[in-house]
Amino acid sequence: MTVVVGLDIGTQSVKLLAYDADRRRMLAVRGQPLALVEGPDGSREQHPQWWLEAVRQCFADLDAALRARVVAIGVSGQQHGFVPLDAAGEVLAPAKLWCDTSSWRECDEIMAAAGGYRQCIALAGNPVLAGYTASKLPWTRKHRPDVYRRLAGILLPHDYINAWLTGERWMECGDASGTGWLDVRRRCWSPAMLAATDAERDLSRCLPPLVDAHFSAPIAPAIADELGLPHAVRVSAGGGDNMMAAIGTGNVQPGVLSVSLGTSGTLFASADRPVVDAEGLWAAFCSSTGGWLPLVCTMNCTVATGRVATAFGFEAGEGDALVERTSPGADGLLMLPFFNGERTPDLPTARASLHGMTPGNFTRANAYRAAMEGATYALRHGLDALRTAGLDFGTIRLTGGGANSAPWRQLLADVFELPVEIPAETEGAAFGAALQALWAWRCDGGDQGSIAELAREHVALDATRAAQPRAANVAAYQEPYRQFLALLAAEQHAHGRLAGAAPSELSP
Repeated sequence: MTVVVGLDIGTQSVKLLAYDADRRRMLAVRGQPLALVEGPDGSREQHPQWWLEAVRQCFADLDAALRARVVAIGVSGQQHGFVPLDAAGEVLAPAKLWCDTSSWRECDEIMAAAGGYRQCIALAGNPVLAGYTASKLPWTRKHRPDVYRRLAGILLPHDYINAWLTGERWMECGDASGTGWLDVRRRCWSPAMLAATDAERDLSRCLPPLVDAHFSAPIAPAIADELGLPHAVRVSAGGGDNMMAAIGTGNVQPGVLSVSLGTSGTLFASADRPVVDAEGLWAAFCSSTGGWLPLVCTMNCTVATGRVATAFGFEAGEGDALVERTSPGADGLLMLPFFNGERTPDLPTARASLHGMTPGNFTRANAYRAAMEGATYALRHGLDALRTAGLDFGTIRLTGGGANSAPWRQLLADVFELPVEIPAETEGAAFGAALQALWAWRCDGGDQGSIAELAREHVALDATRAAQPRAANVAAYQEPYRQFLALLAAEQHAHGRLAGAAPSELSP
């Protein structure tokens, strides 16, 4: 039995998945919830120690005999988080997360120092958007000066777990793409973007080396003993949750569109070349397999449906039954679901809004459907952008918590006008981390097999949960989507955040 473990350090929880690669079956899935510290200024933070405690508990919940058979671990992590370390490697402050919009002003400052929005794209392939790691450093200089003074190391969430597991620090190009500092075309740090972020110090000295996607390192003996694992376990390079979800859904070659319906919503595709947009309509990221991963991230997906459920006093799990009693278009109710501001399009100070309310349509069922539809329209807007780059897709591979909702699967098929396929393993990020760990472990043993071959071998689809577009629904969503785009354009105009435009001074 060859057991590989995938860890996913998410926003809401840490998940552990143990997979028998020989028999191609899941052996165990464990999880631990995480708290989130929220501030009125848009801050969203977690203490990295919480991640370690959750990882320890997940391993403790596994049978000792199963732990003894583990050969490799891969770590997936929420992207863009800022973990500041001192010279001894100790954490200096809570980690500011991907959904933290408190540093949106610093995004504009960095881009201005680099020569503007388009110049950032020319230098590194991406603008610096709300939530990206780069903006969190000048925010720290202003608001946590002692942390800034003592800062000696910068890690992303999954890097921090890797460092704890192995005693070594590294980054790989997929997750590093989301810092705002990586030149994604050349797969190296951009000196110009580092200097634009902080002209007072050489930030490259704070960053760990970049490694190849198939890299792995041995687990630290003391950590192996603590977790009840063999000393021979290897820890793979890991990656951001979207990069790992690409592997876990089998999206490691061009032609497939993966969609993740989680706290945030993402859609991404594999590419064998950098796919950079001069207007920054999508994130031009690297993959965690040695290629590239053009990606659209919206910051409000299941968070939107969850907020509606909380407001109306029911559990989010009850929402599907309510949606089944409504019609496409929510009887004219339309939501811009920007509870956390928004990244794509670039609207960090936007707020959620509900439009078209009448005495007859303002029900909890329609409000829940409007949240689900609004989150899906935002993703469709991103799909439209990817299609302008000449990317073509024949199917959707769906993952994330929202994939468990039959109404949402059908909604996605209808709005995107594409068939939806569901991988048999719904924990796409954790499963992708496990498969990357298997690939790296095999590479360390001399195997020259590709990650694409490995994905074809292990990623199975659940035909019972597939969804096909329904012609009547496709037609019914045309007008609501047009109205969504019109409201979105008005929102962009109101906030002065038109794609490619120089960011203006915005009021809080």
